[in-house]
Amino acid sequence: MRIPLTRYGWPEVAVYPAAIALLVIAAALFGPGRLPAWSIAAIEGVLALVLVWALMFFRDPQRRTIQDDTVLLAPADGRIADIEMVDEGDFIGGPALRIGIFLSIFSTHINRAPCGAKVEKITYRPGQYLSAMNRLAGKVNESNNLALVRTSRPQDRLLVRQISGAIARRIVCAAREGQQLVGGERFGMIKFGSRTELYLPMSENIECLVRVGDKVKAGLTPLAKYRGEQ
Repeated sequence: MRIPLTRYGWPEVAVYPAAIALLVIAAALFGPGRLPAWSIAAIEGVLALVLVWALMFFRDPQRRTIQDDTVLLAPADGRIADIEMVDEGDFIGGPALRIGIFLSIFSTHINRAPCGAKVEKITYRPGQYLSAMNRLAGKVNESNNLALVRTSRPQDRLLVRQISGAIARRIVCAAREGQQLVGGERFGMIKFGSRTELYLPMSENIECLVRVGDKVKAGLTPLAKYRGEQ
């Protein structure tokens, strides 16, 4: 049976429980006589909750992702923070629809491919650590861009941007340039609160299916659909 914890978090999964266990033991050994019994119990209770949260943060639930070439799936779990038209001249080459997803510290943080696509280019950019709720975060924060080309028709260019937040300080990307990704396939994660954006070309043939405030799940929730495509 597969352990539902991501391999991207194995270092933390090993270190955090050990550190918290040491703190619990220290509280049990050195607390009596120095602290009231209720405070020791409270400290150990808080540490236990932190341990549970740390393990839950790196959860990686098995998902039966949607196999539909006409849709673009959410690349992350979270809430739709903003949807707007932008100019994306670097890769898409013109007007694009940007769909921003905010991931809280309680969200599953695994990133997944929005559709079957080839990874054309991966670009890491150092930067600031604004709150991931801020729509400017995508422009100034530390980020990692996956430039993708759909393997199905139309072979549009897409961009998935992994963005650090005020708390998140590490972006993990296991994808490689030239790699073929299947829709819903895992390719990385952002550790501890973050933002993921999907850029798609503006077209009359593409319909946006979500609104600001909607909750989405990576590999399961369609964000956009190609009209008239079979």
